[in-house]
Amino acid sequence: MLTREISGYFMNVTINGAAHEVADGTTVAQAVRTLTTATTGVAVAVNDEVVTRSTWETTVLGDSDRMEVLTAVQGG
Repeated sequence: MLTREISGYFMNVTINGAAHEVADGTTVAQAVRTLTTATTGVAVAVNDEVVTRSTWETTVLGDSDRMEVLTAVQGG
């Protein structure tokens, strides 16, 4: 579950297929930080639209948004 803020206003979003309650005003960057510590190799889409890394801090999630976070994994 993502961190709640004291404001008391929350919304429901779906992240990687799982329901989460997040504080109103949560950005893509904040949501990504709760899911992974990876600083590279991460891609995000909100409602099937790719969100460029340069806009993560300013892209605010809305109620009922669907967010997918993909992390590159090396293998052999």
